[in-house]
Amino acid sequence: MRILLDECLPRKLKSQLPGHEVVTVPEAGWAGKSNGELLALIPGEFEAFVTIDQNLVHQQRLSGLPFAIVVLSASSSSFADILPLAPALREVLEDVSPGDTTIVP
Repeated sequence: MRILLDECLPRKLKSQLPGHEVVTVPEAGWAGKSNGELLALIPGEFEAFVTIDQNLVHQQRLSGLPFAIVVLSASSSSFADILPLAPALREVLEDVSPGDTTIVP
């Protein structure tokens, strides 16, 4: 699966997603883009978007998007806080479908 990691997530998270092609927002050349701009750029490029932005589900219309969105629920975006969620994230990525929005607690 081709996955886009939001720029607020640590780049090291890529190492926790073996078997997937993982690109960060800055690596894609999209640093500084708003959520709405990112959501418009993702179709056809990525199959899933992973973020920690809990407000995304309230600020954007997510239904019917041609890719999955996974929101990590962590106390901060530090790698130490995100790392414990990696097993659940890997599991979610195995089952998501386009249009799904999943929160990983």
